[in-house]
Amino acid sequence: MESELPDIYCPFPQRSNPNVPHTRAHLDAWTRSTGLVHRESARARFEQADFGAFVGMVHPTADREHLNLVADWFVWLFLVDDQLDDGHLGRSPERVRDVVDRMRAVVEGTAPRPLPGEELPAAVVALCDLWERTVPRAARHWRTRFGWHLMTYLTTATTWEAGNRADGVVPSEATYIAKRRHTGAIHVCMDLIETVAGIEAPESLHNDPRFITALEASCNVVCWANDVYSYEKEQVLGEIHNLVHLVRHHRGYGEQRALDHVCAEIATETERFLTAEDELIELYPQLTDLLVPYLDGMRSWMRGNLDWSRQTPRYNPADVSQYAAPGEYLEETVLGVATDPVVQGRALADGHRG
Repeated sequence: MESELPDIYCPFPQRSNPNVPHTRAHLDAWTRSTGLVHRESARARFEQADFGAFVGMVHPTADREHLNLVADWFVWLFLVDDQLDDGHLGRSPERVRDVVDRMRAVVEGTAPRPLPGEELPAAVVALCDLWERTVPRAARHWRTRFGWHLMTYLTTATTWEAGNRADGVVPSEATYIAKRRHTGAIHVCMDLIETVAGIEAPESLHNDPRFITALEASCNVVCWANDVYSYEKEQVLGEIHNLVHLVRHHRGYGEQRALDHVCAEIATETERFLTAEDELIELYPQLTDLLVPYLDGMRSWMRGNLDWSRQTPRYNPADVSQYAAPGEYLEETVLGVATDPVVQGRALADGHRG
């Protein structure tokens, strides 16, 4: 008997940004100019996923410039993640260490100028562009936090997950939950709320336990909902880094009971967010002008991620064939690391982004 996907509790309104058509056109041009997507077969699947709609749901009130910027970040994170989760690279962290070091140099401001005729990996070219458009106008403490979250994502995705796959390690639920917020790069995305909203939250707020609770809960909701929607496909592809899978593995639950359990936990996290939100607004009335848009950004992330996940073919288990033909989606130039054509068609563990 086929399992039914439970309804995921989400008390926030469905919204979308009117600038989405413009952002779709922008993404087409940007991914071509940076080399992130260049083969037509890859572009067809990229367009089918409709990342422009995704960013419009997550940032429904952003102006055109900021919507384009965060859309570029989303696409960069998704495409890099797809490369890192490929069956071969996802088991060989040493093969992507050089490109991650190049990315670290961009973040730390120590990247050398390319040598004449040197062709950088597309992911590095795109990151240079993103960094220049995002960071110079930001506060120092935001830059530090954002850079740390970005590098933690890259190093966790290339070492912890890859090490688990290589060694056959099935992580505990608690370890996975803590790591998932980094492997999904959701902290990177939540940091961008400040950029889009034009606010600057002081470090004292980021260190407040109620703010930490709200942020952690909203990140969990996004990541776990993604695990629910990508679960069936990831089972076909053999991916263990999924909360539904781990609940089944460690608790001995059947598939339906595991899905129900994770969805109930998502509801609990949503309530935890709402409680922390109320406490923050009551405790810091003088910070209303920055707290309200920040918390609204978290709400939009929870709602928008859910709406997009329900409609995108990216998580359609019936469409696993899109991964089966070598070269159909993976772009070697993204990371500048050649993939083994024998294993290239194995599994992409889709959607570890948020």
